[in-house]
Amino acid sequence: MQFLEAEYEALYHYALSLCQNEHNAQDITQETFLKAMRAKDKFNNESSLYTWLCAIARNLWFDRCKKIKKEISSDAMEPNALESLLRTSSDSIEQELSDKDSAYEIHLILHSISEPYKEVFSLRVFGQLPFKDIASIFGKTESWARVTYHRARRMITEKMRKDDNE
Repeated sequence: MQFLEAEYEALYHYALSLCQNEHNAQDITQETFLKAMRAKDKFNNESSLYTWLCAIARNLWFDRCKKIKKEISSDAMEPNALESLLRTSSDSIEQELSDKDSAYEIHLILHSISEPYKEVFSLRVFGQLPFKDIASIFGKTESWARVTYHRARRMITEKMRKDDNE
């Protein structure tokens, strides 16, 4: 159990970078540790403990986002409601995410692109993970993570331009 406690603060900051909300970050961090403690036998030291915990936290956050998105869809809420509920704005993607309409458009486009581009982009932009950690999560090289991220970014940019021209 002490091996998990040493990672608490770092994981909390990672969760906070994902959801941009202290309450949600605390919930995600606690759920991550609970899930990690239940699955500690599955940790095989192929990645660092922190990377493993981040993967669990990321999956919990994405599950929560999917649930919120379904609730929003069923309630037919206005488009900006998704952004305010998820609180996933970031300063890093060409300042587009600071504008709620653009952020919503990016989230819609992000959900339309295929894996692994969607996940790599989310980990980099919303999770603010370094390419090294992203590569570790996927069991790939750092170069692969960089290329995949830049391809995802290009896909999103191209789809945004296409939508603007329509």
